[in-house]
Amino acid sequence: MIGLGGAPLALTVAASCFLIALLPFPTVANDNLRVAYQWNQIDFVFPSETERQEAITTRRYIPENVLPVGLEVYKKRLFLTLPRWKEGIPASLGYINLNETTTQSPRLHPYPSWSAHKRSSETEAPEIVSPFRIRADRCGRLWVLDTGVEELLGNTTVTSPTSLLVYDLHNDNLLRRYEFPADHIKENSFYANIAVEDTDCDDTFAYAADLGSPGLVVYSWKQQESWRVKHHYFHPDPLAGNYNITGINFQWDDGLFGIALKAQPDGYSTLFFHPLSSLNEFSVSTKVLRNQTAATGENYHEFKILGSRGPNGQAGVAFVDQKTGVIFYALPNLNAVTCWKTSNRAYTIKSLGRVYMSTVDMVFPNDVKVDDESNLWVLSDRLHQYMYESLNRNDINFRILTATVKDAIQNTACDTNIKPLPDIITNLGDILRPSTSTVAPKAGSSGAGALSSAIGAMAVFAILSAFSYVRI
Repeated sequence: MIGLGGAPLALTVAASCFLIALLPFPTVANDNLRVAYQWNQIDFVFPSETERQEAITTRRYIPENVLPVGLEVYKKRLFLTLPRWKEGIPASLGYINLNETTTQSPRLHPYPSWSAHKRSSETEAPEIVSPFRIRADRCGRLWVLDTGVEELLGNTTVTSPTSLLVYDLHNDNLLRRYEFPADHIKENSFYANIAVEDTDCDDTFAYAADLGSPGLVVYSWKQQESWRVKHHYFHPDPLAGNYNITGINFQWDDGLFGIALKAQPDGYSTLFFHPLSSLNEFSVSTKVLRNQTAATGENYHEFKILGSRGPNGQAGVAFVDQKTGVIFYALPNLNAVTCWKTSNRAYTIKSLGRVYMSTVDMVFPNDVKVDDESNLWVLSDRLHQYMYESLNRNDINFRILTATVKDAIQNTACDTNIKPLPDIITNLGDILRPSTSTVAPKAGSSGAGALSSAIGAMAVFAILSAFSYVRI
């Protein structure tokens, strides 16, 4: 009897059984992250206790209104953004010294100083108004994406133009302030995320995501100019706008949000991206984005769709660990952090790994980063409760969790210690694929072909499934 592709049926069956026997046993995620810091409310290191009390009395500091939304770790400092979405935010960017903290709930130092967050007059905006996301590059610079918007959840006021502020982390001096041109700001624009391509310190590119009026701004450090890119894939999916987190139901129609870069051998990077209200992941080469003509011209087919994260797979921020090639995602609807190996050709719910999930410690994961020592950091902050109800000052509302990348991805679909099968096994689909020949089969061979096809399909499915465990 003849099997698929001319192989004897007996050999096909034997090969299938042998390959299935080689498959590893399914594993489970270890949820290895631990809580490093946690707060009921955020407090600051004021110059004195007298000034702290004065700030509370004058409502310049309203503890219950302070919300951390962005995270970054550089060397021995952990930075948090604290946007002025409500009144009473004395400093909108702060840090803790990882070497000096003796408590799980340390007070924050304003960055770079108290004066950077104070108005010199009623008509002058402070140096830093209301940053959402920040990024420290390998060149020792801190990129601060400042929306310039105060009281977003109250009496919304645009205090200053959306800007990029770049600080020297060696001495905390402001290196550059770049205001977005007027044509970058559309109706409903709100720039909520940043990624930095820092392969060349003198020719660095920053990418800023506009979720309100979906678009991507590309900024060239060398040229000191920027351009705005638009694409269909930046827009939200109307079928993915429902959120239900810890019993609070709401709807968002946010566009481009998650952006993460992976360096490539050609000197460019792959930008992985997704709208917040979407289940899909997309990518584009920065070779396209860094070329102003190509980026702003007919570029539709340069952008690729990778696949879907499945039901409730809306993702917020994302970050790629350059050493392992693993991308981490914050999934607010699932109170989880997941991962995907960028070397994996498949992008499905089965190829994602569950890093951590908890309705206690991971309620609304809002930012994810990997530091230069290969540690994963995650900020969870109950954002939905802050926006639609109120935070209980007696509860732990904000947590920072951490683990080494190695421990975080251990026993998940992202585990880099899992070795791929040899090519002869990986290419089983080619070996067992039905013949496309137009030659009519011999009499009596149709049953054998059907059986062989079924066995081959089962073998391929079993192998793919073995490397695609459901982690969520």
